[in-house]
Amino acid sequence: MKKIRVGLGYDVHRLEKGEDFWLGGIKIDSEFGAVGHSDADVLIHAICDAILGAANLRDIGYHFSDKDPKYKGVDSKKLLTQTLQFIREKGYSINNIDATVCLEKPKIGKYIPDMISCLSQILEIDKDDISIKATTSEQMGFVGKGEGVACHAVCCIYK
Repeated sequence: MKKIRVGLGYDVHRLEKGEDFWLGGIKIDSEFGAVGHSDADVLIHAICDAILGAANLRDIGYHFSDKDPKYKGVDSKKLLTQTLQFIREKGYSINNIDATVCLEKPKIGKYIPDMISCLSQILEIDKDDISIKATTSEQMGFVGKGEGVACHAVCCIYK
């Protein structure tokens, strides 16, 4: 019988004019980008937390501290690759991922297929096992005011 576990991830980053905007491993065309210690890819960070949580491996900050200079500006795809290795060492595989990006603008729908393709290659799972959705916050709160981007992710793993 399979052992099945589920993890929840959440991440948020401030948006600033002139910064690069990375989302799901893809550079998004935008005048605003996310600010963070790494490349601030909120989608990958939420997915990492969901995967780590499902395997009871704490969180992304525990493994990849923003106090550690070696992670300054790091490509989050590298963090996701290492996260996959962590769960494989415990005998787990990813069943599926579901994520929702909360962002007022830019609209990201046209980028979702490329994000799914990028993530499926890194995680070595089928594209059909990754769902990415986008929503706004109806101009309420920091997301609605265009001050930041947030992401929720759920991951199911099995052994």
